Amino acid sequence: MIKSDFMKILITEESLIMNIQQEFRVLYPHLKLEFFKNPHGTFQGCPPKERLAPDTPIDEIRNIHSAGWIDFGGTVTAGELEQQFSHLLGLSAQVFRKSGTVWLETTAMDNRTLAELERMAAEMPVAPEIPETDLNEQS
Repeated sequence: MIKSDFMKILITEESLIMNIQQEFRVLYPHLKLEFFKNPHGTFQGCPPKERLAPDTPIDEIRNIHSAGWIDFGGTVTAGELEQQFSHLLGLSAQVFRKSGTVWLETTAMDNRTLAELERMAAEMPVAPEIPETDLNEQS
């Protein structure tokens, strides 16, 4: 993979979802990619029950049977990345960003670049852990 604003990964039929996710997380530790059984539109989310397991081979889920280069560069928007997966490989991908301790789909932010989303997620404060025993409880 080329380290610049133009970063691509080759996805072939031998690839596993987890391989793609790991490559993506190296570049964007506060973002993640999930793959789903059915496609979604821009600014739309995917039902959690349709999420595919990380050990799923790409060959079993893609609709377009060819290898393809996917651009993960910082100037690519979340929506553009998701469209690349759809148009080049027939895969339904969704970008998530970390917000504190939870992962949120970037549906309302599909027009933001991956670099912007990473920066926003990295700057998000993490809420302190709540102790298991609340000090206000009566024993």
